[in-house]
Amino acid sequence: MRQRKWARRELLGVTAGSVAGMLFAEPLRAAAPPPGAVTPALIEAARKEGKVSYYAAIELNVAERLGKMFEAKYPGIAVRVERSGAERIFQRIAQEQGSGIHAVDIANSTDVAHYLEWKKNGWLSPYLPEDVAKHFPADQCDPDGMYATSCAWLETIGYNTNLVKAEDAPKGYADLLDPKWQGKIVKGHPGYSGAILTTTFVLSREFGWSYLEKLAQQKVMQVQSAGDPPKKIMLGERAVMADGNDYNLVLFKDQGKPVEVVYPIEGSPLIIVPSGVFQNAPNPNAARLFQNFFFSAEAQQMLVDEFAHRSFHAEVKPRAGQKPMSELKMLKSDPVAVQAQSEEIKARYAKLFKV
Repeated sequence: MRQRKWARRELLGVTAGSVAGMLFAEPLRAAAPPPGAVTPALIEAARKEGKVSYYAAIELNVAERLGKMFEAKYPGIAVRVERSGAERIFQRIAQEQGSGIHAVDIANSTDVAHYLEWKKNGWLSPYLPEDVAKHFPADQCDPDGMYATSCAWLETIGYNTNLVKAEDAPKGYADLLDPKWQGKIVKGHPGYSGAILTTTFVLSREFGWSYLEKLAQQKVMQVQSAGDPPKKIMLGERAVMADGNDYNLVLFKDQGKPVEVVYPIEGSPLIIVPSGVFQNAPNPNAARLFQNFFFSAEAQQMLVDEFAHRSFHAEVKPRAGQKPMSELKMLKSDPVAVQAQSEEIKARYAKLFKV
């Protein structure tokens, strides 16, 4: 029997609304849970379960590094990483939940709108790690404790320094429409990547769909995830990327690769990556222990130091040489509007870019 492909409009039932100044918009409020601490009893219960199923929209090497660190800290508990693009993860969880299959313990996504839907459906379990309660700003945590921002990054422009001189490089999004970049640009796809979906929403809001229509005429190479454009320009397959994460460019540059990151003069879309525990998690104690670890200063510092991600943990030190978010102009998304417009964004984008 063919598995049904769910349309996002069927899965998302919330109408758009204003969430100005907020990253998490919550239509319903309940009592926030008390902070969850790591106790001997929690560790013992997690060890009895012996495993945790982690659905990850962050890159595979990052998710696996987290898993290995967790396994080393808590021997006897295996982390099963299921990595895919955020939009694919959303579809998979919807299909599993709709079929009564409870396979996911904990998930993160690069599309905050997913958590609005999961929360509305009652699929998330309230759990607030102690570190989140103590060290994270309130606007990076769901007020009911269903999820919080595990890490963040910025979507940027970038270029290959062997192919483009610094003085000729684009400084902002408008520069990408220059005819000299025709056939030399690469970008991600919003149908696969939650980060690119968010970026597409932000760009269409800021500059209108007419901007994307003009960009599509530049004979753009289309790839899937937000991690793919940096790799393409690093390899010299394209000279410039129109979107893609900043952290890969930072890491490549540190390795001596010929890349440079450009934080657009118009502003850089901020991508936040929430994480939440599922209500019907098959390994609920291991899930809570993993959520605690994910938000610990130890794991957060690793994400910053080794992968150039951004952390909102107050005790985490910034990465040396990386421009802090406080010095950058950021373009923030509206999760409720993304949720309502998602299908339209993907359909319109596919028509424009013919992919």
